[in-house]
Amino acid sequence: MSDPQTNTQRPWPAPAAPGPLHATVEVPGSKSETNRALLLAALADGSSTITGALVSRDSELMRAGLEAFGTQIIDEEGTLRVQPANLRSPTEPVDCGLAGTVMRFLPPVAALCAGSTRFVGDAHASNRPNGPILAALRQLGAEVAGDAIPCTVTGALTGREAVVDASGSSQFVSGLLLSGARFPRGLDLRHEGGPVPSRPHVEMTMQMLRERGVTVSEVGEGHWVVEPGPIAARDVRVEPDLTSSAVFLGAAALAGGSVSVPGWPSQTSQGGDEIRDLLFRMGAEVSLDGDVLTVSGTCRLRAIDADLSGSSELTPVVATLMAFADGTSTISGVAHIRGHETDRLAALETELGRLGVQVAQTTDGLRIIGSEPAHLHGALLQAYADHRMAHVAALAGLVVPGVELDDIACTSKTINDFDGLWRSMLAGSAGSAGSEGAR
Repeated sequence: MSDPQTNTQRPWPAPAAPGPLHATVEVPGSKSETNRALLLAALADGSSTITGALVSRDSELMRAGLEAFGTQIIDEEGTLRVQPANLRSPTEPVDCGLAGTVMRFLPPVAALCAGSTRFVGDAHASNRPNGPILAALRQLGAEVAGDAIPCTVTGALTGREAVVDASGSSQFVSGLLLSGARFPRGLDLRHEGGPVPSRPHVEMTMQMLRERGVTVSEVGEGHWVVEPGPIAARDVRVEPDLTSSAVFLGAAALAGGSVSVPGWPSQTSQGGDEIRDLLFRMGAEVSLDGDVLTVSGTCRLRAIDADLSGSSELTPVVATLMAFADGTSTISGVAHIRGHETDRLAALETELGRLGVQVAQTTDGLRIIGSEPAHLHGALLQAYADHRMAHVAALAGLVVPGVELDDIACTSKTINDFDGLWRSMLAGSAGSAGSEGAR
């Protein structure tokens, strides 16, 4: 698997909106749900199928990692058939890329094996916090060399109780819960530290475990118990990635017109569902007709204060929309995204600043003063190998001429052909917009 940070390419010119948008966008499956479903199927007591799974760099890294542990995964015309096998330690290092779900979900699987597993990743993988989950595995009896990627995990679990500081990522909790039923004595996990961010992702993990017959509960604030036992095989369909939908829906809020995303669930544990309320508060019209979510914009956005502690992955899209809102907006509850693919708060301050936006970091977020597009200017923006940061350039380029991005390829982390999907949305809008002018 290649490292996107080594790719050399020409800057990507962000296309301008041809006028008010009129498009329907089929968004790929949820990365969070796909990688959880793959792992649980690999640990299950029989064969499973996964329909609608995301095809992206992160999901391919998860598939490759699970196959290295002995799982058979066959693609049958878009449906993945997963056949578990007796777990074995891989003979070659497991490549985590820059994927948090891989570097945090697979070490507990390695701890179930008798041998040693080496984990490696992209050039900046070592910058992503991983020490808490490795420390928890040590408490459970595994031998662990290293506190970040690269690291080596040797299985021999004997314990049941562990303490983890998950203030840096909810994935430290989810990674342990997902494999906990297969630990010899189950898992009694306590969190000690600041607030756990992105709690909906923990709820997603617990829901998916319960759907497979696992006894898991949060017995107190920051205290989870998983009883040992089998993980039932289950055929599932993955929901669209609601966080990835945000950039397309946000395009309508910014450029005007409407964008629809089909397959929107009526109930979900995805934190990205919060984009509906955020766009509504910023002045867009939001409607759900059956399973089709439609956002319509008027080219005017209101400033808001947004606590994104439960949906921090939305921060780059929301921050970009705030850059064009009337007044001063704030984002809070996202201090932990300084440890994502890049320091997203610093990156947003820098890259939005290149456009002329007045933005400043706070202790746990951003303060952004909105501007009219005419008061901003084009610039070459950096993605920092971060798929969400690429969305900043895509959105801004709709209404600010001359916006370019240094690395559009990094979007393959969650959408294999983001450029094609984005241009298709605009091309369809151009055909429907007639002579209507752009903002």
